Amino acid sequence: MISVDNLTVSFGGWDLFKDISFLINPKDRIGLVGKNGAGKSTLLKVLIGEQPPTSGAVSKNGDCTLGYLPQQMKVADTTSLVEETAKAFDEVLALEREITRLTEEIASRTDYESDSYEQLLHRLNEATDRYHILGGDNREAEIEKTLLGLGFKREDFGRATSEFSGGWRMRIELAKLLLRRPSVFLLDEPTNHLDIESIQWLEEYLKNYNGAVVLISHDRAFLDNVTNRTIEIMCGHLYDYKAPYSKYVELRRERREQQIAAYNNQQRMIEKTEEFIEKFRYKPTKSNQVQSRIKQLEKIERIEIDEEDLSRLNIKFPPAPRSGQIVAEVKEAGMSFGAKHVFSGADFVIERGEKIALVGRNGEGKTTFARMLIGELTPTEGSVRIGHNVNIGYYAQNQDDLMNGDFTVYDTLERVAVGDIRTRLRDILGAFLFRGEDIDKKVRVLSGGERARLAMARMMLEPHNLLVMDEPTNHMDMRSKDILKNALIQYDGTVVVVSHDREFLDGMVDKVYEFRDGGVKEYLGGIYYFLEKRKLESLRDVELKKQEEKPAVEAPKPQSKEEYAKKKEAEKAIRKVRNAIEKTEAEIAKLEAEVADWDTRMADPAAHGIDLTDTAVFEQYNAVKHRLDVQMHEWEKLNYELDILTER
Repeated sequence: MISVDNLTVSFGGWDLFKDISFLINPKDRIGLVGKNGAGKSTLLKVLIGEQPPTSGAVSKNGDCTLGYLPQQMKVADTTSLVEETAKAFDEVLALEREITRLTEEIASRTDYESDSYEQLLHRLNEATDRYHILGGDNREAEIEKTLLGLGFKREDFGRATSEFSGGWRMRIELAKLLLRRPSVFLLDEPTNHLDIESIQWLEEYLKNYNGAVVLISHDRAFLDNVTNRTIEIMCGHLYDYKAPYSKYVELRRERREQQIAAYNNQQRMIEKTEEFIEKFRYKPTKSNQVQSRIKQLEKIERIEIDEEDLSRLNIKFPPAPRSGQIVAEVKEAGMSFGAKHVFSGADFVIERGEKIALVGRNGEGKTTFARMLIGELTPTEGSVRIGHNVNIGYYAQNQDDLMNGDFTVYDTLERVAVGDIRTRLRDILGAFLFRGEDIDKKVRVLSGGERARLAMARMMLEPHNLLVMDEPTNHMDMRSKDILKNALIQYDGTVVVVSHDREFLDGMVDKVYEFRDGGVKEYLGGIYYFLEKRKLESLRDVELKKQEEKPAVEAPKPQSKEEYAKKKEAEKAIRKVRNAIEKTEAEIAKLEAEVADWDTRMADPAAHGIDLTDTAVFEQYNAVKHRLDVQMHEWEKLNYELDILTER
């Protein structure tokens, strides 16, 4: 479908990428990965023809159409939601107008035997056939299905597009793109403005789509669920893996290990050969062998190790000052903006050390509640009371509005830093990858990822014991997200995070609050436990509706072969999970015994020859406890999975 041949893109003599080549085939699902600034978005712009390459070519077959969703775009604000979305059917609408005009003209004519009358009939048949081929009859149903899937409500359909926020207007553009059904989707961070439910809907849509998909995303779960091929751009080179993201990470590590081993072996062989040549170069009896070794060295194809980008964030949150046990007490809290009711009935307590996720569809109140926690908004009903000695650090979603674009990177930190930390500002900026001349850049020229890093650095200038973070991973690359996640897991304070990134939340949060339909519901478990429970609740709602529609008495149906096979498959899955639980429980028992042994030895270090001043002792002790925590988390996940399987 699309062929990329020896493509080079340069800026001021510097190659963003050089001589890269690859093919996009029908039904490919390609994840385009690499660190921020590697050239992923630029490559999409070259594919769409928005940016010319320095050299090389992009060619596509004649009937190939492209649908491009950039990270930022200008959107029209002159129509209603449905009218704007219907623009995806421009050709269908034009045909509809032509069919109406032709029908009216034919009805007014009486020259039934003339050539012009016959031509009108012929054109009407052509237009009608084309209209049906393009799905004109199902246009309204397709628009409704797509808008509902992306999180809009039916009551939104008549609203003016100017009433929607930037994130929702991006969804409108995504809806139009999906409805146009191009041969190839080129999607740049399509999940940035979507909530978890809409992301899952988009996953299913793209998996079942008949064309090809090339997408840039920092959402690992989304990439794993949609893609079957991963193209990595690193240091100007392109590496193509026929695997989804998580498998690519393994293959990449294995390839590099093999490459390093082969390189080391070759270097040893070259070194020994050169030693032989030097030792016997001037001995006549060895001259033939020396010449043979010299020719051997000249012919050898030298193995090179791929250049690797090792730049990475260095995030470690300062130790949290001790707060009271109750960090926040929320009593029947709710919020309305004039006549618009957002949510009500939030009633829970946030305790010290908890890691909590706020999830739900956009507009249901997650960010509103986060702003209530930090004291920026006052609830219109109920109360939100912050506990004793709570010092809040806030990471806002709208960083552009909160940072002055005319300040430099260094100025942005210097203006809020107080005390001794002012002497360490360059070190802090270096940890967040702002080095050398980067610190003198104006904020307005920074990329989305750079702004996110700067906001994170500013938040860490003082120690907090409650972090409230609203979509902190937007614009972050994979490695940066992993590092932030690990830093939050290690952080000893309380965390409340708004996020739609399932992989980021998994293993970090232990409680989920869902904002839905004007209320707030608590789930005591991780993000995948919440998602499974939500799926079950939705299925139960559907089943209840079906039962209401069924007649009072219904004869039992005989079990088909397919149903029998499904039942056997389900039983097999249950056995597999139970076996895994048994293995995990055995490992937990073993680790608990190790921890108990450590506790005994450390209670009386002299008797057991332990030096408590040796940091290695505590590292070993903490390593065992960490392995126990990992196994406990795995045990919880397996039990949640078993609950789901046995409840079906």
